[in-house]
This record gives sequence, structure tokens and C-alpha cells, in this order.
Amino acid sequence: MTLIQTLCCAALLAAVQAHAADLTIHIGDVKEAGGTIQVSLYNSAGTFMKTAVATAAIAAINAANTVVLKDLPAGEYAFAVFHDANANAKLDKNMFGIPTEGYGFSNNAMGAMGPPSFGQASFTLPGAGAALRVSLR
Repeated sequence: MTLIQTLCCAALLAAVQAHAADLTIHIGDVKEAGGTIQVSLYNSAGTFMKTAVATAAIAAINAANTVVLKDLPAGEYAFAVFHDANANAKLDKNMFGIPTEGYGFSNNAMGAMGPPSFGQASFTLPGAGAALRVSLR
């Protein structure tokens, strides 16, 4: 194989690997319109619930809302979502630390005393993209 053929093959391979996927998240059981729906996407157990690789916020308009995160590389992810009903940019909790606003995780995963693990909430995003559903609690 000539140098030019090798470079062309490498360029084609890089273009295929660089294909970006869209993740569509359908969020159900939003109790009321108003405020915002906040979504954070994570790509590893070490960054889960700490450092998001993508975020989105949309106005909460009804019982079902949709968020689209665009141009993501294929891979393993988990997301957290909450309804910031009073638009104060945080998940409100009562004096015992229990959330008072709707929240959820990918796979509708639930933790025992806190959020689920990355493994419980993780899913594989293929290069073609995906559409997932989550119900708020």
C-alpha cells in the first residue's frame, strides 16, 4: 500500500469514528408546567454525578417533555434529570435530604440511599443515536 493510500484509509477511518450521535430523552411524569427540566450526561463511573460531559435545560411545558443532546461520540453514558419547578437551578430537598422536586436517572435506575451507581444507570449510545425514556419520581 502506498503512502497516499494509507493516508486516505486513515482519513476515512477517522471520519467514520468521528460520527456524532444524538441522544433523545423523553421525560415523563412531570407533575406541572413551569420551571425547567435539567439534564446532565456522564460518561464514566468516576465522573458520575460530579462532572457532566453534556447538559441541557428546557422549559417544563407539560407532563411529557423531550430533550435532545446532539453530536455525542458513541459510547457508554448515564444521565440524571430533574424538574427544577421553582427555577432556582438546584434540586431542592427536605430536611432529611429527600428530593422535593421530580428527578430520575437513565434506565429508571434507583439507588438505595442516594443516587444509583453509574453501572445501574449506564447505557450504550450507538453511532446511529438513540431515544430513551425516563419517568420522574
